[in-house]
Amino acid sequence: MPTTPEADARAPDLTLPLIIGTDWALADQNPGAFTQIVVYRGLHCPMCKQYLTRMRALYDDFRSKGVQTIHVSMDSEDRARQAHEEWGLDPIPMAYGLSAAQAKDWGLYLSDPVQDSETDVFAEPGLFWVRPDGRLYLAAISNSPFARPDLDTLLDKVDFVTKNDYPARGRAAA
Repeated sequence: MPTTPEADARAPDLTLPLIIGTDWALADQNPGAFTQIVVYRGLHCPMCKQYLTRMRALYDDFRSKGVQTIHVSMDSEDRARQAHEEWGLDPIPMAYGLSAAQAKDWGLYLSDPVQDSETDVFAEPGLFWVRPDGRLYLAAISNSPFARPDLDTLLDKVDFVTKNDYPARGRAAA
């Protein structure tokens, strides 16, 4: 069973290939506010298409608030490229090849296929904000394709969080 990364602790390492032929590494990111990692289920998922299309519509607004976004999946390069092109996601970086071990490091749920269009194993949705210093600020993890954080609400809260130095939540000792 995956374990959710600890809030306000160093985020798990993440290095993945991009469909443009280069690699992306979380450690190399230098956002003004957050690196936003949006994990989607894959090309087979119509809910992912809807969610990532909405993310594309808000991409420039997130960027203007210092949030750098990347889309990530366990899909192959060909499937990730197809999703990126058919769903109109340019210029958002599209990573592919997330491994099961990486998915578990990030606390993501993994699913086996129930339809022919699905890949062998894939990660369920997740959305993460990582601070410029590499600490995890926000982790929204779901085991269902239709339970994801509202992107408009997240966009609205970036300024509140950064201007008020609002702390990462979920750190209380049980």
